[in-house]
Parts: sequence; structure tokens; C-alpha cells
Amino acid sequence: QVQLVESGGGSVQAGGSLRLSCAAFGYSWSIDSIDCMGWFRQAPGKEREGISVIDRDGSTSYPDSVKGRFIISQDNAKKTLYLQMISLKPEDTASYYCAAGRSKSSCQDAIRRGFLLLSDVYYWGQGTQVTVSS
Repeated sequence: QVQLVESGGGSVQAGGSLRLSCAAFGYSWSIDSIDCMGWFRQAPGKEREGISVIDRDGSTSYPDSVKGRFIISQDNAKKTLYLQMISLKPEDTASYYCAAGRSKSSCQDAIRRGFLLLSDVYYWGQGTQVTVSS
């Protein structure tokens, strides 16, 4: 079992930046079973959407909605995933969740697509709120 714990959310004005972190806790064999990780967000009244993905080799991919503004990265030694967000917009306001996938084929598809699907996720974080004011 793997526990994912996000931090770094908060309130910021439009045009500002935030960096989210997601620390992974669990047995080494459980963490080693993860093939890729990603970030999702969910705004009030909207579906949860994938916004970035990174695989074990460090390859990254994004949907057009955040490409050029968000950067996903990982520190394997610290077992921590990051999401650097710049040029934030009010429409980026949402709860942000980190997620982990354990299927190599699903992760490969996610890299091609730019994001994980909900059905690809094996572990979820509890979420952290990001609020962007105009």
C-alpha cells in the first residue's frame, strides 16, 4: 500500500506561481510497483481531469490546457512528485490531486495522451486546494 500526501496549495493572485508537492509513503516494493505518476484537478461542479504525467524514466506530458505553464517533476531519492505552476489563471482554481499508476501500458498511453485517465489510477492523494483570484 502507498500513501500519497500533497502539500503546497494555497491562494494566489492571477499571474502568480505555486509549487505543489506529493510525498509517497509505503513499503519500497509498493512504491517500486508504480510505473508513472500524475496530477489531476477538480473544480467545483466539474469532473476530475488529468493535467500532467511523468513516467519512471522522467518523460513528461501535458494536455494543451496547461502546457507551457505547468511542469511536473520528481525526486526519486525523496520519493516526491512536484507540480510547478506559473502564470496561474482564475480558471486554475480547483482541488489538485496527485495519483500513481501501476500499469506500464496505461502509463505509456498516458505519456502519449498527456494525462492519466481516472481508470489508470491505483493510488490517490487526499488533495490540496489552489485558489487563484483575479
